[in-house]
Amino acid sequence: QVQLAESGGGSVQAGESLRLSCAASGSSFSIRGMGWYRQAPGKQRELVAYITSVDTTDYADSVKGRFTISIDNAQNTVYLQMNSLKPEDTAVYYCEVDLVVETTPYTYWGQGTQVTVSS
Repeated sequence: QVQLAESGGGSVQAGESLRLSCAASGSSFSIRGMGWYRQAPGKQRELVAYITSVDTTDYADSVKGRFTISIDNAQNTVYLQMNSLKPEDTAVYYCEVDLVVETTPYTYWGQGTQVTVSS
């Protein structure tokens, strides 16, 4: 069993920054990639950013140039640095991890952390 611990959400003003973190722990596993998704009220969950264990990254167009995803493979932790936040970034942010236990792939989700940006 794998647990994800998210932290770093909160309420900020437009233009400010937040840093989210998500640490994976549990039984022996190998991480293939970790990502952040978000879901605003009345909208579908969408990819924000994703990073593989070899540092390949992917970003939603709406956050390119403002958000940076990074991974600490030794700590099984993914970070999302969010700068120049906008009210439209307001959502619940979910951590997601793709990993392998022995030869079986799994996907786990965090419980979500609220990010609120006011104008």
